[in-house]
Amino acid sequence: MRPSTLSVRFLGAARQVTGSCFLFEAPGTRFIVDCGMFQGGPDARALNRRDWGFDPKTLDFVLLTHAHIDHSGLLPRLWAFGFRGPIYATAATVDLAKVMLADSAHIQESDWMRAERRHGRRRLTRDDYPLYTIAQAQGCSELFETIAYDREFSPKPGIRCRYRDAGHILGSAIVELWVEGPAGTRKIVCSGDLGQPGRPIVRDPTPIEDADVLIVESTYGNRDHKGLDSSIEELHDVLEETLRRRRGNVVVPAFALGRTQELLYVLSSLQRAQRLPPVHIFVDSPLALRATQITVQHPEFLDDATREMLAHGRANPQALPLRFSESVEDSMAINRITHGALIIAASGMCDAGRIRHHLKYNLPRAECAIVIIGFQAAGSLGRRLVDRASHVRIFGEDIRVRASIHTIGGLSAHADRSALLGWLSAFRTPPARTFVVHGEAQVAADFAALIGERLHWRQVEAPLQDTRYEL
Repeated sequence: MRPSTLSVRFLGAARQVTGSCFLFEAPGTRFIVDCGMFQGGPDARALNRRDWGFDPKTLDFVLLTHAHIDHSGLLPRLWAFGFRGPIYATAATVDLAKVMLADSAHIQESDWMRAERRHGRRRLTRDDYPLYTIAQAQGCSELFETIAYDREFSPKPGIRCRYRDAGHILGSAIVELWVEGPAGTRKIVCSGDLGQPGRPIVRDPTPIEDADVLIVESTYGNRDHKGLDSSIEELHDVLEETLRRRRGNVVVPAFALGRTQELLYVLSSLQRAQRLPPVHIFVDSPLALRATQITVQHPEFLDDATREMLAHGRANPQALPLRFSESVEDSMAINRITHGALIIAASGMCDAGRIRHHLKYNLPRAECAIVIIGFQAAGSLGRRLVDRASHVRIFGEDIRVRASIHTIGGLSAHADRSALLGWLSAFRTPPARTFVVHGEAQVAADFAALIGERLHWRQVEAPLQDTRYEL
């Protein structure tokens, strides 16, 4: 039964960082913004398999803010349960999401087959089976419809939408929604993930001036990043110390989409300034290669400095000692390198993918360094490293942590506290209601309080998971 009033229900990213999914219902319509996978923590597996609380076949459409798996990763599961409506996204997001979702499905099928070989099908539990298959990811990909930035469109009578540049990763969008109802038109803004101003690759987030209801992220709502220049200096010092003096390797867990491309930009800038120590750079991720190729294919979404850097790279193709590793054999060969390598591999939170193999080989070596450049969710292997665990378990083995661990937050794709407040300050009048999402419980609550204190906004709250709010 559909409600008689406009409402939102927070199905994910409520007092937690991942699993972004917001269900909007109004007379005659039902749609969601994002359909993300939960990542990290002991409850993630169960949360990804739970019932949504609505029949996916009854959804009219989906609005996707960007391609990161914690925002897009359950879309094929939605398709598997009967959703056949359009999924609206920017052109770059469509290209990236198709690759990301196919890769996610491949990983899940591979993990299932590995578990089946190890334990036998009879011993497998419900949690061992894939959330969705490669075929279901392909079926979902046929639902995407491309939307340009700054152009209004109407996915259904009585609803208007507009995507604005969020400056987070290639193609990321802020969603502006106008929903008509008996009491008039209400404007809703969903920030998606906002980028840090002044970062390479993408443009700065677009300011928004008005909304009746605002849903804003708060991933780094409790702290500020170091400046980009100081973060580059910190990375340079780690490279010098580890590669030149200690003669070890540097391992960087990096999200294949966004962080890898920005890190390559930074390394290129160090090389152009003749400040890059002797190094062999390996990007050990077929997904990162495809994401980088898609980035180059969408120059219209890049900032001026990045377009200039790409032109320099085309004119000097051998300048950066870079190699993308696609095959398993290439990946395994990297682990035979004892010094002089900078290894960039996914996943960014260290819980899956090839990065686990490189950590297994390099964590026990005091001459090596691990550089964390992205957010690490509670419960993830990356978070345990950030929290200075002395031992971690990888592939069932107890691994001693002897390598140095460095966290360089200034390379994050997320806006920090000051940048979030700066973006909010562009609103000419406070929204009637503001929901703070996509942050750990205490961070979201504290940032909601900070908005009230600094901007004097009322009705600011961190919503509860699975709770319905009338708008």
